[in-house]
Amino acid sequence: MKYIILIPIYNERESLKLLIENINYEIKDLNHEISLVVINDASSQQIIDTYPNIENISSIEIVNMKENRGHARCIASGLKFIFENKEFDYVIPMDGDGEDRPEEIKNFIQLSEQSGEKSIVGERVKRSESLFFKTCYQFHKFLTLSFTGQSIKFGNFTCLPKSTVKKMIDEKATWNSFSGSLKKTENELLSVPSIRGQRYHGPSQMSFFNLLKHSLAIISVFRKTVLIRSALFIVFYILLIKSYASVITSIPLVLLLIMIYSVSSLALRENIDEFNNSLSNIHEIDKIK
Repeated sequence: MKYIILIPIYNERESLKLLIENINYEIKDLNHEISLVVINDASSQQIIDTYPNIENISSIEIVNMKENRGHARCIASGLKFIFENKEFDYVIPMDGDGEDRPEEIKNFIQLSEQSGEKSIVGERVKRSESLFFKTCYQFHKFLTLSFTGQSIKFGNFTCLPKSTVKKMIDEKATWNSFSGSLKKTENELLSVPSIRGQRYHGPSQMSFFNLLKHSLAIISVFRKTVLIRSALFIVFYILLIKSYASVITSIPLVLLLIMIYSVSSLALRENIDEFNNSLSNIHEIDKIK
């Protein structure tokens, strides 16, 4: 079978070089055609490098974008590019900083050999970040579950059959949130355990603010559920506090309204026309191998 590993990057030259070398090593015993498509989200640094030992990788292409459009849209554009230009059976999106560990690629491929055309996600069972970030991540999961009823324990590290990729590029939510869109489009997801690795170089770009924005992007995919749950909460909360109304007791309602406004604003970014035209943002394609 043909697998394409999709890697979105922004200013990750050193990490990308190490990641490609590690992927080449980890796939050496796999009897499949494995290629790499790197989506360079308009990095401000030179990305192309030399790779002397990549004999196990069939091909490597770096798709250079004209404008930076963010991580989620970088992945969405990559899925569209691959679907429209490549022959493949599965796409494996993974981050380019080393936190998605190359040694786990074989777990996805081995399960895909047994499962037919089922999507496989890397269910995060252990993280390597600081205690503060782990706490923020638990808050992110709680927030998503509370508002949507969806338990999303995976990120970009997945293995998607061609049929799922087609659904994803037809779904406008993919332009905003990869994991939210996948959860929306596929009812049955298989999983393999995934341990978050250490970044190869530099500090993480995922601040508390960015993680909150990530949560809201996922939540916006399920906005109908959010509105129903929020309306029920408002009704019951007002009934509960009507005899104790004050500035303090109104704070949860104000926060909830801010939340609804933020989710609605993010939902407006789900632009299917922009998604359909995303490949016009390609500047050039470098074929490394």
